[in-house]
Parts: sequence; structure tokens; C-alpha cells
Amino acid sequence: MKYPRKSWAVVMALSMTLAFAGCSSPPADDSAKNAAGDSSKGSSGGSAKSAPAKLELIVPAESSLEVRLTNGLNSKENKAGDTFSASVERNVTVNGQVAIPKGAEVSGSVTNAVPSGRLKQRATLALTLASVTVGGKTYNLSTSTVAQTEGSKTTRDVVFIGGGTGAGAAIGGLAGGGKGAAIGALLGAGAGTAGAMMTGQKDVKFPAESVLRFTLKEEVRIP
Repeated sequence: MKYPRKSWAVVMALSMTLAFAGCSSPPADDSAKNAAGDSSKGSSGGSAKSAPAKLELIVPAESSLEVRLTNGLNSKENKAGDTFSASVERNVTVNGQVAIPKGAEVSGSVTNAVPSGRLKQRATLALTLASVTVGGKTYNLSTSTVAQTEGSKTTRDVVFIGGGTGAGAAIGGLAGGGKGAAIGALLGAGAGTAGAMMTGQKDVKFPAESVLRFTLKEEVRIP
């Protein structure tokens, strides 16, 4: 009679152990599923928030950059090292996208300025660009030099000569020979007005609002 009682006790103990194990297992599975779900949500949420990489625009060397002077410059009052400001005259595009927009701020410097009559040298004024600001960020530039010497023909890089009194002369690359090489004057100014405004009879002048064309020597990367 003793053995049955012990057997019954063992059976009851085993039954309770199995029941306890069965009840405790599901929460572990649920927690694992919840952890997996949270991980999945986190990864999907992160990928949804990630923005596509912005395409970098590269303006190649030899590209033209036309700028409009903010203030006038002349060979008598300016000297090498003087800085000036200007704005981009027209959009510069790369593969149909605007890399450097019209109106972007540009800075430049005077590379040479010789007043008329000094050491019997003809007056000379030469400029180059130093930087351009796009989207609040400034990019360094390496460009050609736009230069004019007293008595010489107007270069094709002088696109437009501004006039403080409202008279200006459009040149647009026609100077230097060829069909239509004579400078056309605007607003009733005479044919010699552009030449006089350029050299001021003696000193070379680039009045405010003049448009000059520079050429990039090195590419410019706009992210």
C-alpha cells in the first residue's frame, strides 16, 4: 500500500511541472515575436526616413561665366589686389540642371591696373574672378582674365558696357573684326560712345552694370 501512494505523488509532481512549463513558454515566444516586430518596424522606419543622395553638379573647365559688375572700376583709381563684387548674369546649366543660378553673388579682384601716362605706358585694367556663392555656400573659382588696354580694340569678353547716365553699349563678342564688328550704341548714344566709356579718353573704365565674360580654368563642383 505504500508504493501506490508514492507513485501517485510522483505522478502529481510531474503533472504540475509539465503544466507550469506549458504555461510559462508562450510569454517567451510572445516576447520574441514582439522584439522581432519592433526590430522590423525600426528598420523599415529608418529606411523610409532616409533621403535620396543629392546629385553633384560639375561645371566643367572652359565653361563661360558672365557677370554684371556691382560697382565701376577704372585704371586710375583702382590698383592690383583691389576686390570687386558682381552677380551672375545668366544661369549656368549642367545636363539641363541649373548649377549656378542667375543672380548668384560673385567676388573678384583686380590683377593689373596701370593709369594713363605713367612711364609712357598705356592705361591697362585687368580683372579675374575669385569665388561664387550658391545656396549659401561659397566656391572658389579659377578663371581667365578680362583685360583692356588704352587704345586697343574691345575684347570679345566685354559683353556690355554700362553707363551711369543710362547710356550703354552692347558689344556681345562682336568686337575684334568680322561682320558687325562695329560697336552698336544704345539709347541714342553715338558709335564712339562705347570706346570712350571703355577708355575714358585716357584711362580704362568698366562702369557699373557692365557685363563681362570669364572662362573657367578649372571645374567647379556644386553638391
